[in-house]
Amino acid sequence: MARLLLFYRLMVRPLIEEPVRTSLTVLAIALGVAVVLAIDLAGTAAAGSFRSSMETLAGDNDLEIIASGGVPERAVGTLSALPYPLRISPRIEDYAIEANTKHSFPLLGLDLIAEGEGHDDITSSFRMERPQDALKYLGRYDSIWVGQSLGRKPGDRVTLLINDQAREYTVRGVYPDANGNAAAIVMDLAAAQYALNRYGRVDRILLKAPSTASLEQWQRRLQEALPPGVEVRTAGTGTIENRRMLAAFRWNLRLLSYIALVVGAFLIYNTISVSVVRRRAEIGIVRALGASRGTVLAAFLGESATFALIGALLGLPLGRLMASGAVRLMSATVEALYVSSTPGAIELNAGAVLTAMIIGVGVSVASAYSPAREASLVPPVEAMARGRREYAARVHKTRDLFYAVLLGIGAAVASRAPAIAAKPLFGYLATLLLIVASALAIPALVDVTMRLFAHLLGKILGVEATLASRSLSASLRRTSVLVGALSTAIAMMTAVGIMVGSFRQTVLLWMGDQLPADLYLRPAGEAAADRHPTLSPELADKIARLPGVATIDRLREYEISYEGMPAGLGSVELRVLRSYHKADFLSGRSTSDVLGELRDANAVIVSEPFANKHRVQRGDTITLPLGDTKTAFRVADVFYDYSSERGGILMDRNTALRYLPDPAPSNLAIYISPDVPLETVRAEIEQAAAGHSVLIFSNRDLRGEALRIFDRTFAITYALEAVAVLVAVMGVAGALLALVIDRRRELGLLRFLGAASAQVRKLIMVEAGLLGLLATFAGVALGFALSLILVFVINKQSFGWTIRFHWPVAVLLSALAVVYAATVLAGLYPANVAVRLNPIEVVHEE
Repeated sequence: MARLLLFYRLMVRPLIEEPVRTSLTVLAIALGVAVVLAIDLAGTAAAGSFRSSMETLAGDNDLEIIASGGVPERAVGTLSALPYPLRISPRIEDYAIEANTKHSFPLLGLDLIAEGEGHDDITSSFRMERPQDALKYLGRYDSIWVGQSLGRKPGDRVTLLINDQAREYTVRGVYPDANGNAAAIVMDLAAAQYALNRYGRVDRILLKAPSTASLEQWQRRLQEALPPGVEVRTAGTGTIENRRMLAAFRWNLRLLSYIALVVGAFLIYNTISVSVVRRRAEIGIVRALGASRGTVLAAFLGESATFALIGALLGLPLGRLMASGAVRLMSATVEALYVSSTPGAIELNAGAVLTAMIIGVGVSVASAYSPAREASLVPPVEAMARGRREYAARVHKTRDLFYAVLLGIGAAVASRAPAIAAKPLFGYLATLLLIVASALAIPALVDVTMRLFAHLLGKILGVEATLASRSLSASLRRTSVLVGALSTAIAMMTAVGIMVGSFRQTVLLWMGDQLPADLYLRPAGEAAADRHPTLSPELADKIARLPGVATIDRLREYEISYEGMPAGLGSVELRVLRSYHKADFLSGRSTSDVLGELRDANAVIVSEPFANKHRVQRGDTITLPLGDTKTAFRVADVFYDYSSERGGILMDRNTALRYLPDPAPSNLAIYISPDVPLETVRAEIEQAAAGHSVLIFSNRDLRGEALRIFDRTFAITYALEAVAVLVAVMGVAGALLALVIDRRRELGLLRFLGAASAQVRKLIMVEAGLLGLLATFAGVALGFALSLILVFVINKQSFGWTIRFHWPVAVLLSALAVVYAATVLAGLYPANVAVRLNPIEVVHEE
């Protein structure tokens, strides 16, 4: 009880008496915990609990059968003829857009007669309220069934955009779409084949196998009965593949969220250091009265734990609130760059709460240990001698600078190491080593800079600047921690800014080579990485015959699975590519030489992300499942590509049609004759496309849309950096306030000796400005080093892209100016507190 009373009077009561400083520290911890929790919850909902939209109504099936370009319909007959009691569910899978709302929904074609017969309630994947309707409306291709969450009722008429056609459908029934199923539109298998022009094939076949044998045995048996290009795999494998693909995206965001906590750790260190200095007399008294070193250590660790516990408790609801916005941003990124998905619910479970509490309290206590231990080691006689502690810090700055150099060398070595399990662990280690090295080098930087420029500052800004620079140098322990905290936040902002700016500039240059056409045409609807609706072949031929059109390039894209990872397969018209494109290959060879090897040959070019993921290089052979066959292709070269992190394979259109005889293109690149105005040709194309639901983009429009998606993708990154900077600026405000309170005698003495209020205010504001300048200088230097690791190590090992380094000068200067202004403004309140000090009372205390 006595120890608790001592803890309250020595540690807690001073915190209550300084509500502003205490609130700033607690809020900084709360924000750090909230960001970590929000990214964890949002990552679990958008990526960790990823569920493909196409898993809707998949039921309790054990196996699934897929093939690139679709499974031949005869495979259903082959499976039905096997002497096994299999439940066979063929499916057509795509997306439809409701014309009025522009909302996109999964479109599923099911064998409604088989589904209508029903299985038992536990195993049924699709339950019709009136099973007889399946037979009643058989042959009526305008019949659909919708999930009840769409708010429709039987008899409603709905216009759907499917591929490039808009058709009117009648709602024949409503089914329950709970239990994790996405709201979907269901039609009979034959109607879906008609709507999507996919005659003779289905997208997937789901199977329920008897429990008389293991799934591995069933896979082997069924694989033997099917063509080699058709794959039998466990149900839900596609979802597992996509989760694996999303792992790097989620991992990098999670680590980025820890930056706010790292900055908060600096602030806790500084807070406890200030507490040690301010309570040096009390430490000496309690030690003289018999308190052990362990008691002093526990008291200051208890103070940091109190800060952390309150901050973490406040961070929990704040993190849950932030998770709602984060999951929207992350889901948009997943949809645009990876795969169409249904985000899971945001669940604030006990595990997430416990993790956030442990991280928040653990980081706070760990960062407070060093100043708390130093407090416990100070003999009672020296407890009053502040100058000795500052002298020790000044003596250690040379030693710490030596350690910083060693850590910098270690970071350089770690950055050269390869990835482990597809994760750039050594890249993260190099980043951490650089941050620690910077923190150790800060005291030497502050001391040298202030000593060199103190006289110059005095000439420019007056005696107040001279006093401010000498004060910062004298209180080296606290100053260096403040500069370290703010510079770390600025460094991450700079590093991420350079990385994003370099990526954006690289994409701009890449689009200049890859988007040479004048107009681009695709089916109407939202774009997604795994959605490839098709255009009518007749429309493509009609546009190609227009008098103002020089030529068109028909691009067809498919989704395939290669070595357990999703990838894209595309086919293009080489005649057009060789004439108009200027592709950039890793080998440095010319476009005509590389594409010449692809003409009517089993040769492909692969994207850089694909090559890095699957360790493929020029001259290698890869085996691709196309239709019902497996065929070997030679890799002619590797091309730079920034359209998708999934990785892609490109082949000649004629070669693709030999294995996948579907002439419908996914989109068109249209080249206009030089002597014909673009708007004239565009009007002709719009007239030719009458009756088709298509979108036409000019070259400029398409580039603008691509950059809009790019900027939206990195919105959450900017948000995380903003929180880290906010935490650091609040720390500066709190620490300056603590310095003012700790130096009240010094400031009061200045006032007593004749210093005006404006001079005292200027003194504190100059200190804030000098802190901001030192932090900006150190942060930009550290940020540049970190950006090299982000661009050339972490990004390359995580996503497989080669990015060209670029300084986004305008963006960085504006961001740094805002941060510096915020740092200076953070000194306003402490300056006002300093001005309000009563010099008579302060001198009387002396």
